[in-house]
Amino acid sequence: MGKRIGFIGIIVEDTEAVRNMNDLLSQYSHLIVGRMGIPRHGAVNVIVVIIEGDNDEIGALTGKLGGLKGLTVRSALSNYVIPE
Repeated sequence: MGKRIGFIGIIVEDTEAVRNMNDLLSQYSHLIVGRMGIPRHGAVNVIVVIIEGDNDEIGALTGKLGGLKGLTVRSALSNYVIPE
């Protein structure tokens, strides 16, 4: 299975989850192409992480992030398989 590119959208509803989220993103940093965060005062924060990897790696990261209380996580991957 080849690598694909996509994104993970993260909505942070509880800032207590940020430390664990950042730890996971650091563990999977080899997948991360870019990251953009939009802070909101007194509300939620939105983070978009551009990723490149195989389905298993991306699924593992997305699943672990989705298991953190205080985060809402969604992802989308391209159908295009990156030639190696």
